[in-house]
Amino acid sequence: MERKTDIKLRCWIDVDGQKFFGPGRAVLLQHIHEQGSISKAAKVMGMSYKKAWAMVDDMNHKGKQPYVVLHKGGTSGGGAELTETGKAVLNAFNELNHKLSQTLSAEQQQLMKLI
Repeated sequence: MERKTDIKLRCWIDVDGQKFFGPGRAVLLQHIHEQGSISKAAKVMGMSYKKAWAMVDDMNHKGKQPYVVLHKGGTSGGGAELTETGKAVLNAFNELNHKLSQTLSAEQQQLMKLI
């Protein structure tokens, strides 16, 4: 009987021993960038606005610079957008994950033969 085996890889960034940034927050930032709104990003992800807001607030306070800026409502409505720092963190995190995945793909065959 043939078995299906996989190596799973997830990258997280901790700050002071606490999870700070990982795949979920990267996806949230990507959706904020695409949707222009925390509430719309949360909806796309099937997440409550409260949870999305808490994640954004945490990133904005624990990061060296804010990742998301909010625009107050008005005639054209409010919204949110990534700062240059937020864009840079998202791009760097995605690039790191891409490189880690490439390394795993290239190196996993020998280990998987032993399992």
